[in-house]
Amino acid sequence: MKKYWWQEAVVYQVYPRSFQDTNHDGIGDLQGVIQHLDYIKTLGADVIWLNPIYQSPNDDNGYDISDYQKIMKDFGTMADFEELLAKAHHRGLKIMMDLVVNHTSDEHRWFAESRSSRDNKYRDYYIWHDPVDGHEPNDWQSSFSGSAWQLDEKTGQYYLHLFSKKQPDLNWTNADMRQSIYKMMAWWLDKGVDGFRMDVINLISKPLDITKGGAVANGPYVHQYLQEMNKSVLNDDRLITVGETPDVKPYDAINYAGFDRHELNMIFQFEHMGVDQDPELGKWRPKPYKLSELKQIMSKWQVELHGKAWNSLYWNNHDQPRVVSRFGNDTTEEYRVLSAKMLALTLHFLQGTPYIYQGEELGMTNNYDFNSITDYRDIEAINAYRDLVESRHVLSNQEFIDAAHKMSRDNARTPMQWNDQINAGFTKEGVDPWIAVNSNYMTVNAEKALMDPNSIYYFYQRINGLRHQFPVIVDGNYSLLLPNDERLWVYKRNDNKQTLLVVSNFTDETVTCDLPELATIHETLISNYTDNQGQTLRPYEAKAYLYPNRQVDQQRTVFDF
Repeated sequence: MKKYWWQEAVVYQVYPRSFQDTNHDGIGDLQGVIQHLDYIKTLGADVIWLNPIYQSPNDDNGYDISDYQKIMKDFGTMADFEELLAKAHHRGLKIMMDLVVNHTSDEHRWFAESRSSRDNKYRDYYIWHDPVDGHEPNDWQSSFSGSAWQLDEKTGQYYLHLFSKKQPDLNWTNADMRQSIYKMMAWWLDKGVDGFRMDVINLISKPLDITKGGAVANGPYVHQYLQEMNKSVLNDDRLITVGETPDVKPYDAINYAGFDRHELNMIFQFEHMGVDQDPELGKWRPKPYKLSELKQIMSKWQVELHGKAWNSLYWNNHDQPRVVSRFGNDTTEEYRVLSAKMLALTLHFLQGTPYIYQGEELGMTNNYDFNSITDYRDIEAINAYRDLVESRHVLSNQEFIDAAHKMSRDNARTPMQWNDQINAGFTKEGVDPWIAVNSNYMTVNAEKALMDPNSIYYFYQRINGLRHQFPVIVDGNYSLLLPNDERLWVYKRNDNKQTLLVVSNFTDETVTCDLPELATIHETLISNYTDNQGQTLRPYEAKAYLYPNRQVDQQRTVFDF
């Protein structure tokens, strides 16, 4: 099977607004990213994924784009971006842009033209529909609460917005619109960018008869569009592409990212992100998760994609709470460090391209200081509060704040914690950051981590180095052991030469793992403890063993999907 460079790569995600402010306006900028390129390179990353930096009115923090070929003034200029690109490439780092083409801002020139009249040539660039029986065309709800339809009084039709009403959906059935998108993508590739992360890309094809409603994701022409996109601008093995695809199963992933499909390199799936959410209220009524369910989901993706398509591996991103607070333990400093390392080892030794979200390598935590909805900046949280607390009274104020402490997207968006100075080194003293800094920055910060050889940062660096060193981590197949154990995640990776055995304790208890290998193989490849106690695993202990295939008996019952 052909091997691709992005299968061996590690991606570091930068949320520019919260990374580093260099012009003292409280907002991170591109010069701030340039300032820390060596920090990212030293970590062992190969690719930087930049969240949107295009011109935007910022209704949804840059995911509402008003001009795809201009840089948002908050972040700097095109010259700053070109400097970032050149300096990243000089260090051997690639740049992956965030591509948002399911929708634009309502301030984009196309939409201004589209809403001006029914016969404007850009009208069909968006999805317009007459009222049905005097109301919206169907019952679709926006991901940010309320109807997904907005009535335009001037023209008497509704336009579709699956997200904010300031994010009208593009009409991908319009061939001219598609060519406009491909031309824009080619413009960025000609500048030298190395690929795209594609926002909600599996939503671009809507059902044929919108009045019937139904599922929005994975529409009838989505693969036709992506294959056309690939042929037009992405047919280059030097590029990396990943699609954000809600509501997919492994067979969908094989269609989007199969090795012979000529669409995307890989996708982000969200099945494992739902294990701690309520079936009705989702993240706003979080529930305890079961490790057996998390293992089952992740293992299913490992097994079913092996040899057919490629996994993307992530715990964190700009849309998820901090993993050490979610699946780890941030109640004590000892457990925070141990569980952050355990989660890193468990994830990064699976098959797929790992993604590290800024601050994850420091063990940054959720922000528990936000005790009022006025502390939050995310449109999703603000709209949900208005809906669930103020309008429908489904949740009390405190119930919502408690849920937001655990699950809000703003947990990931607080400023990067660079040092123990005022504002955590994100911006200078006397400047108010656009969102408050987590108060634990005195303890959790990059400067402290870089001075400690046993820090989480250097643990990630070691993991990244091992990934580049041992082919079994990239190529090996996957077997889950002890599938019903609610404390331990144990799995094997095998290729034709070696076996990698990973054992992780997800609890604050000391656990005995009755596996013969742990009693007979004494040298670990890597561990978050300094010594090895064999079959005894201490709180949040994680360790990996690497040995020749012939050393132990491979005939073992494993979880079969």
